Amino acid sequence: MDKSIRLDKFLSNAGVLSRRGIKQLLKKEEITVNGKRVKESGIRIVPEKDEVKLNGELIKPSEKVYFLLNKPKGYISTTSDELDRDNVVSLIDTNERIYPVGRLDKDTHGLMLLTNDGELTHRLIHPKFHIPKTYKLTIEGKVSPQKIKALETGVILSDGITLPAEIQILKENEKETVLTLTIHEGRNRQIRRMCETLGLELTDLQRIAFGPFKLEKLELGESRKLTEKEIKLLKAFQP
Repeated sequence: MDKSIRLDKFLSNAGVLSRRGIKQLLKKEEITVNGKRVKESGIRIVPEKDEVKLNGELIKPSEKVYFLLNKPKGYISTTSDELDRDNVVSLIDTNERIYPVGRLDKDTHGLMLLTNDGELTHRLIHPKFHIPKTYKLTIEGKVSPQKIKALETGVILSDGITLPAEIQILKENEKETVLTLTIHEGRNRQIRRMCETLGLELTDLQRIAFGPFKLEKLELGESRKLTEKEIKLLKAFQP
């Protein structure tokens, strides 16, 4: 029986990084297998026999952990930053190497999931699974019915038209419009780009739901572990 697995899967399962970032990691970091530096993510290893190290430190599969975080503004959604800016991982009290599932830009606040479960992360952020994400938008002035319809049916961006979305208007007057927008994809800065394309002045953006989870009563900067029941719910979640 073949017990070998791809190196990128092993690194992801060990909580080193999401599979999406493994190739970049291999290019810039000192990954060795049995003392030899490797740069290809697709090589196969046998975890029980082969010795894998990152910058000289032995990599071992870690306990899987899962956190919900209410991200404040001003924090970036990466595990490290060359400009030494505050990152979301610094807000979580854990000894495990974790990373965010998807991203919120620096000026967006709200719900994030962080984990070291690489396989689950890959499934949750892969476009084909269409995991729903709900945002609360505060927009300057009153938004016309035509622009509301465009947000719902699709906005043409540089990387193609957006998928249909669900909208609920919470507040609407001449001063501002507050609404929720549920999308089923995760393009870079998607909500902001949609608003910019339609000429909407977005004054606040908050994510209030991700998959089966809602922001609930988490204070800004506060995090909590998922319960065993919630972990099972997340792994079984189908939009």
